[in-house]
Amino acid sequence: MTDDQVFVGLGLIVVLAVGSQLLASRLRVPALLVLLPVGFTAGALTDDVHPQRLLGDAFSPLVSLAVAVILYDAGLGLDLRRLTGHSRRVVTRLLWLGTLLTLVSAALFAVPVLEMSLPAAVMLAAILVVSGPTVVGPLLDFVRPTERLRRVLVWEGSLIDPVGGILGALVFHGVLADTRPGTGSALGAFCASAAVGLAGGAAGAGALWLLLRLLRPGEVLATSLQLAAVIGVAAGCDALRDDTGLISAVVMGMALAHLPGLDVPARRPFFDTLVSLIIGLLFVSISATVTPASLRHVVLPSLALVALLVLVTRPLVAHLATARTDVPRGERWFIGWMAPRGIVAAATASTFSATLVEHGVVGAGRILPATFVVIVATVTLYGLTAFPVARRLGVLRPARSRPLLVGGAPWVVDLACALRAAGLDVLMWAGADRERDRIEAAGLQLAPGELLASATGTGAELEGITGVLLLTGEDDFNALASLTLRESVEGSVHRLAPPSTSHGVVAPYTGGEALFGGGLSGPELARRYAAGARVVARESGGPVPDGHRLLFVVRPDGLLLPATDARTPSPDPGDTVVLLTPPTDTPVSVQRYGLGHERRGRG
Repeated sequence: MTDDQVFVGLGLIVVLAVGSQLLASRLRVPALLVLLPVGFTAGALTDDVHPQRLLGDAFSPLVSLAVAVILYDAGLGLDLRRLTGHSRRVVTRLLWLGTLLTLVSAALFAVPVLEMSLPAAVMLAAILVVSGPTVVGPLLDFVRPTERLRRVLVWEGSLIDPVGGILGALVFHGVLADTRPGTGSALGAFCASAAVGLAGGAAGAGALWLLLRLLRPGEVLATSLQLAAVIGVAAGCDALRDDTGLISAVVMGMALAHLPGLDVPARRPFFDTLVSLIIGLLFVSISATVTPASLRHVVLPSLALVALLVLVTRPLVAHLATARTDVPRGERWFIGWMAPRGIVAAATASTFSATLVEHGVVGAGRILPATFVVIVATVTLYGLTAFPVARRLGVLRPARSRPLLVGGAPWVVDLACALRAAGLDVLMWAGADRERDRIEAAGLQLAPGELLASATGTGAELEGITGVLLLTGEDDFNALASLTLRESVEGSVHRLAPPSTSHGVVAPYTGGEALFGGGLSGPELARRYAAGARVVARESGGPVPDGHRLLFVVRPDGLLLPATDARTPSPDPGDTVVLLTPPTDTPVSVQRYGLGHERRGRG
């Protein structure tokens, strides 16, 4: 290829990758649903995007290192300490039952239907074990199922990526070992490959932990250090034993997630951006290598495999995993109807299949196109049917707002009670034990864990949140949290306005709409509350009474509209208004405020 063709090809891959992800975000569909067809079409129309022509022999090692970065990132999220209570048993069963039944059923089915040898079929089945949060998350955001159902599916998707990555790598080395003559040499080769990956991952995690602990670099340099470590260790392991770098990458991520004394940031903007870009580039490149000719004899058998996985294996796994639990029947069936394949499946298929073809494994050439068909079919099927299925099963979450209130001052608890009295499902979070005790004493739901980690990690702890209200007495905390949460929480993020005389480090200089306006900062609200003002919820029936301040309007459908320094919502008949009474007001029972009655927040 000429230099001009290389420039055009590389530029086209980057533009198609980012453009597809942008389009998918606007359509609120999984990025794979756009990336794979775009890459396949580009590969069929022009040879300029064909990675083998652009990169030659370097393509396969680059894919392997890119997958190692993705699996390291997935391993960092594999912290089982954050999975507790009822969900832990269901998710644990889904992982081991899903892995076992998918591996057995897909392998036995692929041998006769896809005309594969048993080793190639087992490799394909191990690849198809994984799902992934990057596919499940957007689907659940669109469907909006019940809170517990979303929690289970998000945790399963987050945990199956590293588990499936390790399984795929081990099966791959088992298949390679089987191609060598002699049982003893095959077993020794498998053990050697596993040992190299595990030892490399453990050594890399230890070295990285020590460097991060001793040097304590900033966020950008720490991210660069992690990236260099995972690529360096994965490349070194691959140089010693083919494709052992994937094992080492997952082990590094899992080890760092559990090692003590290391504060891995909840948000890693540069690393997250890099992983997102890698995913886009990988899928455009990989799908460009899947030619129409390679799919000619694979499509129908692969669709039959999809039917087996979707109609038999997954429902069976779901019902066995939820047996003897209090999961309702509708949720059990929906769990059985949500297992799309995604990023790790396609990436590992591309990494492993080429090597197995070189070693003469019968049917290995069909692994990548079959995986491609399964990914497209499952993502399309679940994407088109998940919402009507959830509606038919009655597992949709009500369309009402579910705000997260951050803070535990008495007036904040009073506000939460008022919003609850208006019919909203309110979730609260506070850092101080005294404030958390006050929240629990009021009978309000308290979010577990650390706020930023919960909001920016797997998303399993704060599922269903439609907006965040930052109401702590620390203006700088509110400002910093608003900047952080705005990029990771679905819905709006509002904070209290800082006092006009504030000399905070951050608060006076951050943008965004502040709540309430008119001088109602945190200290002013606390002062008025101490003087006898209260937060009340009343049915709309006229103008806001003199001396009262409008804080929120709740529409009949549960939509929460805050008053901000930029705009004040207009209440309509049938709405519920949340007001701050003057200090001398003495609230009583519930009626229309036009008749002088109200609904107390704590009542």
